[in-house]
Amino acid sequence: MARIKGAVNAHKKRRKVLKLAKGYFGSRSRQYRAATEQVARSLRYAYEGRKMRKRDFRRLWITRINAAARLNNMSYSVLMNGLKKNNVMINRKMLADIAVNDPEAFKKIVESAK
Repeated sequence: MARIKGAVNAHKKRRKVLKLAKGYFGSRSRQYRAATEQVARSLRYAYEGRKMRKRDFRRLWITRINAAARLNNMSYSVLMNGLKKNNVMINRKMLADIAVNDPEAFKKIVESAK
């Protein structure tokens, strides 16, 4: 039985890693060993970043809602509590968008929360 050589698969594997490492600085984009380490780290950061993005956006929306609520003499927590008690089902993303783009409508929402 003939021996199977591993060169083709090894080259494919290395090419895949070096393609992912394209644009990295210095040897990290050219040498397989350095590229492997950097690609592994980058993929971890990318995974973590996808989780962090959701947290960051929620924090941004809350900050915007709080700022707009305080312009209407109400704090964020009181506003959200009032909305929940009055069964106003509107998420933070939409609420923040209304606060930024349509202050009059946001004022009406604040009145409904009082």
